[in-house]
Amino acid sequence: MNTKQIATQNECGRWLQQALAHKHLAWLTADDFIFFVIFVQQPSIFGMEQYIDTYASPLGIITMGSNGKQLTGLWFEGQKYFDYPSGDRPQHLSLPIFDETRTWLDVYFQGKCPTFTPPILLNDTPFRIAVWQLLLTIPYGETTTYKDIAMKWARQHGVKSMSSQAVGGAVGRNPISIIIPCHRVVGGNGSLTGYAGGVNKKIKLLELEGGDISKYSVPTKGTAL
Repeated sequence: MNTKQIATQNECGRWLQQALAHKHLAWLTADDFIFFVIFVQQPSIFGMEQYIDTYASPLGIITMGSNGKQLTGLWFEGQKYFDYPSGDRPQHLSLPIFDETRTWLDVYFQGKCPTFTPPILLNDTPFRIAVWQLLLTIPYGETTTYKDIAMKWARQHGVKSMSSQAVGGAVGRNPISIIIPCHRVVGGNGSLTGYAGGVNKKIKLLELEGGDISKYSVPTKGTAL
């Protein structure tokens, strides 16, 4: 897979990397860490040159975003957290990366597992990027839980534990839906919770991949991760 990562190297970013390297996160509460990764470090793709195009999927219109060479965004129309600021919407442009992404989506919506991944650019906090990389390891047609991802992240970074809620926040802000399969993450109790594109789309995507939806439950307000 061709994935390039960009993380802002400000003082907060360097502090986080040093803390992880020296295992100095043990004293932080879950709330402290969630505040740090969500509110202190928050670079944005909106500072980069951006172009968009659309794809008509069986589940609705999907917007594709790019810097001209790599895919920077892929989200359903009306998806929570994702849209460009009013008056600052990028221009529509025909690009090879959009053609490649369309081909990927064509294969996927035929109920098949694509054998390639379009070039992707991720621009966000190191924590979120690490979580999105873990999402890429979830096999087609399978699911995992927020807790499992939190445990894997903790093992990777040599810390005792990571909050499932912090992981849920990163999963919900995945900028490249479907290709980075956040829809394959479910609650620890089997609840289909936490998909920014909507629960109905999450169900349809899992069904498309041959998943047995009967073993999951539709979430209610306050469902735990």
